[in-house]
Amino acid sequence: MRHTPHFVQSDVDEVKRLIRENPWATIVASTAEGIVASHYPVVLEDDLADPAAIVLVSHVGRPDERSLELGAAEVMVIVQGPHGYVSPGWYPAEQIIPTWNHVTAHLWGTPEILSDDENFRVLGELVDHFERVMPEPSTLTLDEEGSRRVAKGTVGIRLRVARFDARAKLSQNKAPEVVDRIVDELEHGEHYAQPALAAEMRRARGR
Repeated sequence: MRHTPHFVQSDVDEVKRLIRENPWATIVASTAEGIVASHYPVVLEDDLADPAAIVLVSHVGRPDERSLELGAAEVMVIVQGPHGYVSPGWYPAEQIIPTWNHVTAHLWGTPEILSDDENFRVLGELVDHFERVMPEPSTLTLDEEGSRRVAKGTVGIRLRVARFDARAKLSQNKAPEVVDRIVDELEHGEHYAQPALAAEMRRARGR
């Protein structure tokens, strides 16, 4: 990402929150065939021995594990949170350059390929994670035999993040009254409303 030190997000808990709230991630690998990218949901896995560690678990559909050469080298996982256009029309008259606010994290690590049994467990936990808000949650155990057949078409991975580069660019370089105007436009404006981004800006100011 662009070198913008004043927008760097170094708080591990905030990066975990970003992942938790925005689990659709991009996995990027440099392979013998060139740069390859795929998109999959990721969830955080607790590490009781190291609570500060960021550990992701996911799965890919075959043959993506070969296309990405998973396990052979480091990959980058991109997690994108709320983002949106910020018009200079929301700035004082003399400020005419627009920008784009966003919350983004790049995370690097070498994936561990899971065994079939562990992959099935992780798939079950993934389904349970997203189904928990449903009035009648589904689960793989409703038809474990059939679910295991489907699971054979996937490859589970665990990625312990070795390093990350995260940015929370939320108009921190603007005067408070300008930030208020931007938040109001993002919440209620006619043209570029992005309420989730406005909420991130409010949250950042409250910390």
